[in-house]
Amino acid sequence: MHRRRRTALSVSAALLVAAPFLAACGNEAHPGAAAVVGGGRIEVSALQAQVKDVRQAQQTSPQAAQMISSTGQLGRAKLYDLIVNRIVQRAAEDAGVSASRKEIQRARAEAAGQAGGEEQLAAMYLQQRGVSPDQIDEALRRDVLVGKLAEKIGATNTPEGQQKVNEAFIAASKALHIDVNPRYGTWDDQKMQLGDYKTPWITQVTKEEAAPQAPEAGA
Repeated sequence: MHRRRRTALSVSAALLVAAPFLAACGNEAHPGAAAVVGGGRIEVSALQAQVKDVRQAQQTSPQAAQMISSTGQLGRAKLYDLIVNRIVQRAAEDAGVSASRKEIQRARAEAAGQAGGEEQLAAMYLQQRGVSPDQIDEALRRDVLVGKLAEKIGATNTPEGQQKVNEAFIAASKALHIDVNPRYGTWDDQKMQLGDYKTPWITQVTKEEAAPQAPEAGA
């Protein structure tokens, strides 16, 4: 019997306030790359495209001014997300779990149902997680992988279970040898932190479904 499982482990994007977007120009070791993760490049152009998508979505919202002012480090926040996506993918592969397209679609349908519809879901992800509508599936994919990983390694909704999940991500982060363009800061494997930017993106491990929580104020 299929057991309903939380599709998002309290993933949130607590974006820092009132700091300018860092227009990365590449570094000498990896020109044009915002970061190199596991030998794969995250191009500055790809990062800037993600930032642009979010900004365009924010500008159409009634809360545009508030959201834009509260996401001053959006470039760094999106790079953080892109790095974490690869860390979660590596940890999931190490644990032998994956997320199918069907599972992502199911997660989206469940999340939309909880939010009150697709329009409300998009608004919630944009406001709470800095995710544009066309980035939702990737965010949900990460959520599904985190949930399946936690289940596979027996992590429960306890401090000990949370530590077990964190250890899996730290191990994956170290294995990927993450090298970040200095314009964005440096990556800390142990703290899962980019420079002075850190999102409390997993605050609870549980198998029960719940809507994503609102971001914590300022990090």
